[in-house]
Amino acid sequence: MTEKRHIVGVDLGGTTINVGAVPVNGGTVLGMRSLPTDAHIGAKFVVDRIVSMIHEVMRDAAREGGFGEEAFSGIGLGAPGPLDRETGTVLEAPNLGWRNFPLRDLIVKATGLETELDNDANAATLGEWWQGAARGVENLVGVTLGTGIGGGIMLDGELYHGASDVAAEIGHMTIDSTGRKCRCGNYGCLEAYASGPAIAARAIEGLEAGAPSMIPELVGGDIRAITAETVSDATVAGDQYAGDVMRETARFLGTGLANLINVLNPKMITVSGGVTSAGRHLFDPLRREVRKRAFRPAAEACRIVSSELGGTAGVIGAAATFRIARLGPL
Repeated sequence: MTEKRHIVGVDLGGTTINVGAVPVNGGTVLGMRSLPTDAHIGAKFVVDRIVSMIHEVMRDAAREGGFGEEAFSGIGLGAPGPLDRETGTVLEAPNLGWRNFPLRDLIVKATGLETELDNDANAATLGEWWQGAARGVENLVGVTLGTGIGGGIMLDGELYHGASDVAAEIGHMTIDSTGRKCRCGNYGCLEAYASGPAIAARAIEGLEAGAPSMIPELVGGDIRAITAETVSDATVAGDQYAGDVMRETARFLGTGLANLINVLNPKMITVSGGVTSAGRHLFDPLRREVRKRAFRPAAEACRIVSSELGGTAGVIGAAATFRIARLGPL
């Protein structure tokens, strides 16, 4: 009988789907694949794409690792939005346009493999705790900056899900009660200011108002093609306006993180997402804002660091979700 040595990890985001094969005891991710989510095409398209990627990853990982596809225990799935882990349902995912969507059961039906579902940011946080920057840190907050802003909280070495699986929706904490409208319907959410699309939107607003910058050159003059990564690249290259946008982003994030530090008193906060490529240009003003706003003993006890695993954190954490639920503690 073939030993079940691997788990397929699926990280479903509003922009990108990442899938890879993770050994049950941790280690190198095999068969890694990334494709656009293209949620605008429809939910069926997204599910079909996930299923196709799962099969491709299993095939390639089996070839790379020299084992058969029967060596897979199951699938761990990280998905955005508030969800119900017991029923495997995505309750609401504004960036995908889903409501009460039975994602887990659709994946099980299409693949025949047992599947566990958790929030994508929870998965990314768990991945960093298992194999990344937060190894051995028992009290941890993970923040993911992407199409939205997600979060994960680990208390005493365990993910905290809350009373109804909605804990750590960090992107939807209000930082300005009369501020920008968020896609969730609320006003002034952190996500409306510091998510990838929000950073790009703020940069575009200034450019349209006449701010001098090299940013348009990086996108061939098409400012609608600007992303948070474009702003990050221009910042690192020394562009003054991009640096202003990045510092403003750091102030928004610092406000949110200071709130979390005051409430949870974590040992570490990990921050992931393409904009973290700005390095010190993001993290230095972010840490200054936190020190200004958080209680000093709490701020001094907390390290704010960049994700170590990058794009594989969600895949590794999704696999860990399955491992914990079906095979026991990590």
